[in-house]
Amino acid sequence: MAATAKDAAPAEVTGKPGCAAKPGFITLDGQKVLEIRRAPGAQKLDAYVRRAEGRLLQLAKDLAVQPSQLVVQEEPPFSVIGILEQDGHFAPEMAVDDREASCFGLSRQQLANSYRDNLRTAISAFRDRRTLSTWLTGTALAALVLGIYVLWLRVQGNINQRLRRRIAERPRFILQRLSRLGLSGFVEVDQVRRLMQRLRQVIHWSVLILISYLLIPLLLGLFPPTQGIAAGLRSQIRDLVMGFLNGVVQAIPNLLSILVILAITILVIRASNAWFQALDRGRVRIPGFYQEWALPTARLAAILLTLVGLAAAFPYIPGSGSKVFQGAGLFVGVLAAFGSSAIATNVISGLMLIYTRAFREGDRVEINGVLGVVQDRALLVTRLQTPRNELVSIPNATVIGASVVNYSFSRREIQQPVALATTITIGYDVPWRQVHELMLGAARSVAGITDEIEPFVLQTSLNDFHISYELNAFVRDAGTYRQTLSEVLAALQDQFARANVEILSPGYHAIRNGNASTVPAAPNDGAREPKG
Repeated sequence: MAATAKDAAPAEVTGKPGCAAKPGFITLDGQKVLEIRRAPGAQKLDAYVRRAEGRLLQLAKDLAVQPSQLVVQEEPPFSVIGILEQDGHFAPEMAVDDREASCFGLSRQQLANSYRDNLRTAISAFRDRRTLSTWLTGTALAALVLGIYVLWLRVQGNINQRLRRRIAERPRFILQRLSRLGLSGFVEVDQVRRLMQRLRQVIHWSVLILISYLLIPLLLGLFPPTQGIAAGLRSQIRDLVMGFLNGVVQAIPNLLSILVILAITILVIRASNAWFQALDRGRVRIPGFYQEWALPTARLAAILLTLVGLAAAFPYIPGSGSKVFQGAGLFVGVLAAFGSSAIATNVISGLMLIYTRAFREGDRVEINGVLGVVQDRALLVTRLQTPRNELVSIPNATVIGASVVNYSFSRREIQQPVALATTITIGYDVPWRQVHELMLGAARSVAGITDEIEPFVLQTSLNDFHISYELNAFVRDAGTYRQTLSEVLAALQDQFARANVEILSPGYHAIRNGNASTVPAAPNDGAREPKG
């Protein structure tokens, strides 16, 4: 670039009438030599620069012309730069007028002298770069750089292989690190191994590509014909790095704002969790607010606070106003529109189930014909573990519309055991007092029946051929409801078999014309014959 460019303010380029808004540059070997802001006379700037570059290359290659022969002669209204030959003849090459000089805020003579000095320097440098010694030096340096590059490739490859083996052999070391952060429950060993291997590959190839790209302008800059290309590549890299650094510097205030919002959000969420944990543990009490509401409400409060924090931080995210963010927001909005109806229904149903206190985790319930223990009560689904260890997921919208039988509620809320009921039918020929005694004896003989409340028997109907008796007995532990019911039924069969009383369930006609009775042999009675 011409030295005169340093003396002119940027505003002077466009502030003078006739000066080009974007200057042209006469280059030699890819290097800027002269800055042209206005072509002499009526010539076009671009055409003038192209012709001047071609003529300058000819002069640089013509070894008969020495740089010192470039001189300035005054031929008003021009200062002419030309070659002063040995015989005293002057050959003009370039003219500078007052209008061109005014674009730089200089006099015509000052700009002409500056152009002459720059041309002399450029021609001398062009010839120096094309000497045999320069080529030999460039070749030697290129060989050295390539040797270092090949050596670095081998070292980089060895490091990459060592890291690959180390990650494959020691994945649990990473899990130990994650456990300190409380994240070990979210990932498995194989997941950590695959993630670290992919991260290793990304870093390896990124460093390899970056170093290889930086090597190109370095090698091209060692040889005169390609130094211009090298300068262009270096300029691109410099502009990229400076643009990135400028972006980082400009984003620092916004990033600090995001960090402040994030810190405040985390502190508020922690304070909220601590408050609700105190409610859950009973250290703090609010009239009308039940303890089992504490943890679900804490999760809801954390979600709401997180959304508020994201909304507050979004304007400070770099590029939040770009088309990419707008497109992403539109895409998320479309997805939300498609899935919001079903999701919202289940979420609202889940909240209703929480705050209506229909059940809690660990309760034994029957929902929509499914009997099991509540394993998870989420916003979208309720999960039950059946007695056969099946995990059944029921959408909350279905749960809220079905009847829920909670076998654990009685013991927890009113400190009373839940009762089981079973019905059998006995013929009219058996006294009802005997039937009551046998059924109550069967209930008292079962270990799972509590003695807190005495079992009782109800006669629920007088049928055509038999009477329906309902036994109500209170279970010691609701978790063993099914097992206790099975034991009660078995005890009933044993009691009535010992008393030689027929159980007419299901109902049937017993015609006493020699047919055998349906009463089985009493337990531990050996080969006693059935009633005839």
